[in-house]
Amino acid sequence: MKHLLRMAQADIGESIRARWFFVYTVVFGTIMVGLLVSGLTESRIMGFTGLSRLLVTYIQITMAILPIFMLITTVRSVVGDREAGVYEYMLSLPVGLAAWYWGKLLGRFIVIFLPVILAMMLAVGWGLIKGVAIPWSQVILYTILLDALIICFLGIGMLISTLSKSTDVAQGAAFLIWLFLLLFLDLILLGTLIREGLPAEMAVGIALSNPLQAFRTATMLLFDPQLVLLGPSAYVILDLFGRVGYIWWAVAYPLFIGFSTAGIGYWAFRRRDLS
Repeated sequence: MKHLLRMAQADIGESIRARWFFVYTVVFGTIMVGLLVSGLTESRIMGFTGLSRLLVTYIQITMAILPIFMLITTVRSVVGDREAGVYEYMLSLPVGLAAWYWGKLLGRFIVIFLPVILAMMLAVGWGLIKGVAIPWSQVILYTILLDALIICFLGIGMLISTLSKSTDVAQGAAFLIWLFLLLFLDLILLGTLIREGLPAEMAVGIALSNPLQAFRTATMLLFDPQLVLLGPSAYVILDLFGRVGYIWWAVAYPLFIGFSTAGIGYWAFRRRDLS
């Protein structure tokens, strides 16, 4: 455990010194400041005012930016160290492979999660100063959903980084996976599948196997309990899961993908030639 925490600390320090972390922090800080000064806290949509409207907008923007940012930066972690010849130095230290691998993942999680949650806390602080009602249940659930989304794509990124032979290949694979998931994000896919005669339950199941779609639908469910925006697909989702059951699914499923892919990446990492 001591070595794991030290590796996480080392990865955090390396990330903070990197330019991408500065850009990443500025992006999310700027997004939140822009939303705060735009007057969204005074707007009303479907009966929701104050921070509820702002958080919905913020979470949708985060869903578009966070996955590709995580993939592009994470896929460089293992393969980048291999190309830089860091493996030989690390293996000369009394640090196990498990501590090195999982320490890097833990450090990367902390670095990616902090700017996102700090931006959300900025919104909460703004609401407290302005005397706006704080939707604490939404804040907590959004935080949990963001945790699950980050772990999901961190695991995918670590798996790609472990299997790739170069950073160029890793970044190309990360972009293709992100693009593939986006193709299954649009609910037009559901209409196409149903129109071709596929049962509605199967079509919705295919869509919800995409962690991005699972996350997006869960965030919509928090401010639109009937999922009116999804149209007829909402009946299938609510009948199959129920509101509470679907939120559990939207958290558990990305976590399962993240830990599974990270575990497969560690298995491949131990078995391959590290030199």
